[in-house]
Amino acid sequence: MTPNQKIAKILGITEKTLENFEFSLRESTGKTGIIENLCKENEKIIEETIIKLNTGDDRSADHTRGTLQKIIFQHEKQFLEFLNTVEGKNEFEKAANLSKTLVNVGKGFFLKKDFIKQIFLKRKSENLLGYLGYQTVEEIFANEDLLEAFSALRFVENNEWMHKTFEEVYSSFTEVDFEERAIEIKVLNTKWHDIAKKFVEKKHHNVSHLKEFGVIFLNPITMDVPGKFLRDFALLLHYFHEIEFYSKLFKKYSAEENFAEKFKSLLRGDVKETIDIKEKNTWLIVQRYLIKENSQDPRLFQPRVNPESIHWAKGEKDLVGISEKTGGKVDLSLWWNLDWVGGLFQGVNGEEIVSFDLEDNAMSLVSFMEGKKEVLTYHQREAMWTKIFAEYAGGEDKLEQMVLDNFDKGYISL
Repeated sequence: MTPNQKIAKILGITEKTLENFEFSLRESTGKTGIIENLCKENEKIIEETIIKLNTGDDRSADHTRGTLQKIIFQHEKQFLEFLNTVEGKNEFEKAANLSKTLVNVGKGFFLKKDFIKQIFLKRKSENLLGYLGYQTVEEIFANEDLLEAFSALRFVENNEWMHKTFEEVYSSFTEVDFEERAIEIKVLNTKWHDIAKKFVEKKHHNVSHLKEFGVIFLNPITMDVPGKFLRDFALLLHYFHEIEFYSKLFKKYSAEENFAEKFKSLLRGDVKETIDIKEKNTWLIVQRYLIKENSQDPRLFQPRVNPESIHWAKGEKDLVGISEKTGGKVDLSLWWNLDWVGGLFQGVNGEEIVSFDLEDNAMSLVSFMEGKKEVLTYHQREAMWTKIFAEYAGGEDKLEQMVLDNFDKGYISL
């Protein structure tokens, strides 16, 4: 197979689509050989990783995935042994404390916490009141940690309810309603266990966040499934960078007349429709994993850059940093720079894509242990698109700023 054929298959597009896209960008940027060089780098990293894994002569898709997942199991065991030495009442407090020593993020620009009361008063959650056994929101104010109670809305209300809240309450927020403060991480009280458990079963992770308030929260629900804790800890690190990224956008738009509309759009995760774009050589900015909603979404067959890939790259870099912190007792260096790497391996019914990304493999391991046997590659695919964009745009150091500068348009023109 040619480099274009290989990369096109990994990206889930036709070779012709990739050729047209490459030709157009070659004309506009003057850069040549990007796909060919990326293919060579991809294959070189795969070969080096396979040697490190010592997979033997079996290069099948199933064996390669199995070996990657086995390594995750081993790395998680090392991680949990070290976590026992970290200060905290339980593994969740320990994880929260450890995360703060690994990430390097600054203060953010977030809604003042006083507005939690205003939101509760304007949008009374009957489901939350029912769970707590209260009749009025004033009882929540008197008896509950407001950040915890607000976090719990994610467990008892659906996206439609949240989006209606954005429209009815968030439309009035202005620059003066925000303040600079540090990102906060909370381990929720065990009183939320019953409703949080349903959330965890649906989302398959114990971690979530409130971008607008700069809060990450952990649901202290122990799930004895290999790979799950390491996967959730990586997600926790990722959220620090995601919140910092959106905070920059909150600040950037705060002085604009239509700030509230842009603020709500960021929280909803809006993605521009391809038919709205008239310019050539455009890359969509896709702030969600669209494949989880519709695998045939036409935007999945367009050049795009996904901010999630940027956050994951930073979070996985933080995770790898634990190797130095532990003096090599927990060595996760294998996973550095594998987020975008994926290859074609022989499967039962022909060639299959194998992702070398930590998150894809951890999630696939969890799925296997739960009897679902899903094979996930979408984190790697989005990261490879983002990697290609960075090559054409002039390097990864320019990547995030270009996304921030063009976020409100929903696309970047090269």
